[in-house]
Amino acid sequence: MSQPSTQRRHRVIVFTTPTCSWCRRAKDYLRQQRVTFREVDVSRDAAAARDLVRRTGQTGVPVIEIDGRPIVGFDKPTIDRLLGLGAR
Repeated sequence: MSQPSTQRRHRVIVFTTPTCSWCRRAKDYLRQQRVTFREVDVSRDAAAARDLVRRTGQTGVPVIEIDGRPIVGFDKPTIDRLLGLGAR
């Protein structure tokens, strides 16, 4: 008999721009880990870009928001910890 899944569903948003190579790496990594995320292109969404600066103090991307907590840059150890990927 299989165990019921206890994996928690996380709310993940990736703030990107089309020319950002680290953004592509971050998105590829999340896809490899089968993490569902929403992408926001801050070069096309001025309101999202302003909000991101207000919340993080940063203008750079990627910013990965996991359950409301922003991570500036492709910080794989923090992403893994917040998503519980090390336990897989």
